[in-house]
Amino acid sequence: MYKRQGLLFFLLATFLFLDGFDFGVGALFATRDDPAEREQFLTAIGPFWDGNEVWLVVFGGTLFATFPPVYATLFSRHYLLMFAILGALILRGMAPELYEQRHDEAWRRWWGRSFVVGSLTAPFFLGVFVAHWLFGETALVSLPGLVVGLTVVALTIVDGAAFLRLKTRGALRDDLRTDALLSLGAYLVLLVLTLGLLYASPTIRPALLSVPAVALVLLTIVLAAVYGVATRADRYYVAFGAAAGLVFALVAVVAVLLYPELDPVTGLTVEDAVVSTIPLNLMTIGMAILLPLIFVYFAVLYSAFSGPAEEGEGY
Repeated sequence: MYKRQGLLFFLLATFLFLDGFDFGVGALFATRDDPAEREQFLTAIGPFWDGNEVWLVVFGGTLFATFPPVYATLFSRHYLLMFAILGALILRGMAPELYEQRHDEAWRRWWGRSFVVGSLTAPFFLGVFVAHWLFGETALVSLPGLVVGLTVVALTIVDGAAFLRLKTRGALRDDLRTDALLSLGAYLVLLVLTLGLLYASPTIRPALLSVPAVALVLLTIVLAAVYGVATRADRYYVAFGAAAGLVFALVAVVAVLLYPELDPVTGLTVEDAVVSTIPLNLMTIGMAILLPLIFVYFAVLYSAFSGPAEEGEGY
């Protein structure tokens, strides 16, 4: 059954990595006043952001199809949070489209700010949701939710800065080096705070001190060092790969801490929550067909729009 849970969290990590750099670009959009640089940021993510959100749909569908009791109890406890995530995603997607429709200053200022707000709040609310899932929180606001939410935001900026350094050139690419390193520092500080909260929880501490969890934390330290060195050395693809590793390592820690009790509030374990054999096998066949098609689509998409976004190109 751990394989089913592994697939579920692999899909979540893929979404957080791919749509994460979109969120990070949106956050870094706030640091630029030059219209040409802002246009480059939008051009960099333009072909990708709507496709990247497919992984969130696949994650939700897999959770529903594989662990329906967890889907039902988890989402019913956090309806307002779910609507907040959807609202932030809608704002993040709608804002750049409307930003391009008119060129007067007030219009672009409004939708530019909306793009930043959507890009910051979407990963923040997603982090709050994961924290409440992991800690078993039922309140709308909690300290773990705030800390993990900010941790996820910082991680998406790390991801977005690495992506933008692949997609830009010259002085803009050099300027983004500072953003990449500062966001990495912020992520590590917030990650330490998150680990402290996890350690302070008597129910989570044993899993946090397990060999897989400790190994993933050590791997995160190594990947952070690789990211920092590669960023300073202008090894753009290495830094981007390290950013991907940081995302997958964080989600893997969550998966380890949630095994075997997939929903701490209700006490549902993976074995208790999984569907019966026939629908599980049907879902496996469906995923065996669907996932390769999605991977092919993304391979074609990213190869077609590879290379830097040149100045003067439009969103």
